Amino acid sequence: MPLLNSLATPYAEALLQVTDAHGESQTVSEQCKQLLSLWNSSPELRDAMASPVLESTSKKKALQSLLSEQIAPSLMNLLKVLADRQRLQAFETVMSRFLELYREQQGITLAQVRSAQALSESQQAALSKKVQAMAGGSKVDIDLSIDSSLVGGFIVSLGSQVIDASLAGQVRRLGLALVKAS
Repeated sequence: MPLLNSLATPYAEALLQVTDAHGESQTVSEQCKQLLSLWNSSPELRDAMASPVLESTSKKKALQSLLSEQIAPSLMNLLKVLADRQRLQAFETVMSRFLELYREQQGITLAQVRSAQALSESQQAALSKKVQAMAGGSKVDIDLSIDSSLVGGFIVSLGSQVIDASLAGQVRRLGLALVKAS
């Protein structure tokens, strides 16, 4: 992944500079999250955009027709540049790197939350308050994902802090306690 990261950083930095100049960094960061969600949920889109068989002009037309109304022009321009340079296979890395740089710039901490099942709006709000308290008042960006292997509960990773409130974690801790007791 370091090679992809070194490839992605100049594109991400350029996008951040452009969005800062236009005062749209926050909007573009939200759009990047939505695009990453779309990218990860659509293998057809990923395969088409990463395909060496499709010409860059076809990819740009597809991106333009699919996304031009939903994303900022600066983000659309980046996607076109990636298509022109046959770099759309690095799309996910570029978007993730942009989000990292944006968070660093804004002093936002990333909290990764894995839950056994989708959280309701009220659960997300309650969790968000608790994570904010853990962060000590600094801004927090929460990345929610579903991990069915947890069986129940959730795991929060905030920097070097990890809070394991999952059923699998409780079973693991119980097993360790039993081993120590015997």
